[in-house]
Amino acid sequence: MSRGFVKEDDQEEIPLVPPRADLPAGVANYVTQAGMEELLAEKTRLITERELLDINDDKDRRIAFNHINAKLKLLNGRINNAITVDLSKQPPNVVRFGAKVTLKIDKAKENTIYQIVGVDEADVSKGKISFVSPIAKLLMDKKIGDHAILELPKTERVFEIVDIQY
Repeated sequence: MSRGFVKEDDQEEIPLVPPRADLPAGVANYVTQAGMEELLAEKTRLITERELLDINDDKDRRIAFNHINAKLKLLNGRINNAITVDLSKQPPNVVRFGAKVTLKIDKAKENTIYQIVGVDEADVSKGKISFVSPIAKLLMDKKIGDHAILELPKTERVFEIVDIQY
């Protein structure tokens, strides 16, 4: 039947789901153990939320159900491709994935601590930066006492590695 003969109310609304955090094509999806646990907890929450929906004939509930399924599809893709990094096997004196790096930034009086984590667990407000971020890339393979320089349009920002922990 032609779409012209279908009432607008009968059309299933396609859920619009925002993409997950950007992971460049061809880049492995590294996660910490805590990051993997967060992804699995999110999956459990979504499945529980979906099970609680009664989708009988209510259009809004069907849309919510489809929205949860779309989110689960994206999440399952991330979980299935995730590579959990064992932080205990990282070299203790070198910045690598999972490191908590204490930094002296320029001439700041207070040090800043960033942990280099997977794209889904990154949250700057919690001091967690993605391993694909420019700052994390600058810090990789540095040791205590090394400097990493971030070139900005009118200046540069100098990061001195003060401490590394896993």
